[in-house]
Amino acid sequence: MESQEYLDQISAKPVVEKNGGGLGGILKSKYTWIIVGGIVLFILFAIIGTILSSTKGDVKGDAINLQVRLDSTAEVISEYQPKVKSSALRSSSASLSTVIANTNNKLTSYLSEKYEYKKGSDKKLVEQMKTEQDGLMNELYEAKITGVLDRTYAHKMAFEISKILAEEAMLRKESRDDNLNSIIDESYGSLENLYEDFNNFSEGS
Repeated sequence: MESQEYLDQISAKPVVEKNGGGLGGILKSKYTWIIVGGIVLFILFAIIGTILSSTKGDVKGDAINLQVRLDSTAEVISEYQPKVKSSALRSSSASLSTVIANTNNKLTSYLSEKYEYKKGSDKKLVEQMKTEQDGLMNELYEAKITGVLDRTYAHKMAFEISKILAEEAMLRKESRDDNLNSIIDESYGSLENLYEDFNNFSEGS
């Protein structure tokens, strides 16, 4: 009997324990994969939503900001263009004044018709731009009394144009309105050319 029992023991197949628990069991569950897939999709949609919300701008607000900046720049030109000595710089400044006036008029009309916006009604923005304008006016005044107005005026106007171009580019990217896009496109092309005139200005030329 002992021999038979021994033979039975060594010939018996080992019992494999079926264990549904543990990491392997969890990963094999289809419900687990459904939950994981749902979490991944949620995260993906959240990321896409964040990207879209960050690139979607405030067209009305940015258009108003551009309009206020155009107003401010026009006032600076009106004050200091007559004081510039270089005829070439005065000519470029006159062209800039015309482009700004045309863009400003069209943009003001657009804002009024599209949003019933009254020019200058955003008091906080106007005050902020006035503070910026005062700083520019002071710099140009100092340049005038020290005899370097032309060079300083050209440099400052090039900088003002670059800020207007940046705002127009951002607004153009945001806008889906053909009327607004037409206004921006016309202005942008003209300002690009004028930027070169101011940026490359030399008193010896």
